Amino acid sequence: MLIFGTRPEAIKMAPLVKTLQARPERFTTIVAVTGQHRQMLDQVLHLFDIVPDYDLDIMKQGQDLTDVTCRILTGMRDVLGEAKPDVVLVHGDTSTSTAAALSAFYAHVPVGHVEAGLRTGDIYSPWPEEMNRRMTGRIATYHFSPTETSRDNLLRENVDGRFISVTGNTVIDALHMVVDKIDGDSCLESSICDGLAAAGYDLRTRLADGTRRLVLVTGHRRENFGTGFLNICNAIKDLAAKYPEVDFVYPMHLNPNVRRPIAEVFSDIEHANVFFIEPLEYLPFVYMMKRSYLIITDSGGIQEEAPSLGKPVLVMRDVTERPEALEAGTIRLVGTDRDKIFNEASHFLDDKKYYEDNSLIANPYGDGQACSRIADVLDSIPMGS
Repeated sequence: MLIFGTRPEAIKMAPLVKTLQARPERFTTIVAVTGQHRQMLDQVLHLFDIVPDYDLDIMKQGQDLTDVTCRILTGMRDVLGEAKPDVVLVHGDTSTSTAAALSAFYAHVPVGHVEAGLRTGDIYSPWPEEMNRRMTGRIATYHFSPTETSRDNLLRENVDGRFISVTGNTVIDALHMVVDKIDGDSCLESSICDGLAAAGYDLRTRLADGTRRLVLVTGHRRENFGTGFLNICNAIKDLAAKYPEVDFVYPMHLNPNVRRPIAEVFSDIEHANVFFIEPLEYLPFVYMMKRSYLIITDSGGIQEEAPSLGKPVLVMRDVTERPEALEAGTIRLVGTDRDKIFNEASHFLDDKKYYEDNSLIANPYGDGQACSRIADVLDSIPMGS
């Protein structure tokens, strides 16, 4: 049974669902979703043609992390009691993954943790993800680590190395699937461009002559709410003024704590090269990453995906649980410091050699075969063990 509930989880678990479903002689694959991100989750399910066997549909207005956790715990109790899976697979560091793992533990069902072993060393950054992944790691029996670094983190925590498998990250599998879909269908690419134009950014027209560049911006981290997002918005404003020949496109997260500072900072000035658009589904977002020159984000997954597309990333966080990207040079940490964001982005936009040196670095997160490796490990586990 694979359990997930947010859009990032769904993206990273979808290729694993498809891989396991492709081996029906070995696996009965059961999909359970919590609906922690309702609309964004459904978009991914549709993209990858996945129909859940169970849907808790927990999303409610105004709920906090306690509400989310309690509703997943009680909902999964009934699901696990009915389905009786041999192994439960959860992903990463969300409230869904931790609560589902705890439910499985209560039901005496072994847990496999996909994307296991990521650590920042600070339980409040990112919050609550760092503590979520630690708790899930303590519950899990099987650990599927994306890199040797994440494996080493688990070994330092006294996890038995026999139960750790280094697989690469499943998000690269998902990325390859979507890129292949876009590249193989010119009509689909045209449809994506039409959708972007309707959303407020006419990429086809704006980038038609090949002289303009696109900087893609995303932000959603709770720890950046307040002053952090005001600094981010002011840095974008500064960059847009300095580089009128560059487009800055910011698909806005639905959270009002993200949208409020945007409205505050950009209320008095019209920038012809700044575009705030509604959140994008995964397919057009991958296309935007492909067409971008530089990405500025506080996302975790983008730190893994962008190197496969040759895109440098400025990470608006003070620490990262993905040190491999930092060591390889595919990302730069800039926090929410207005000057750091401005200066580092300017370096990439001004210095072509600096940009090329950083865009050609190999992706440390794998080759797109993570799901096959996970399936092989699961296939080797004796039933009922």
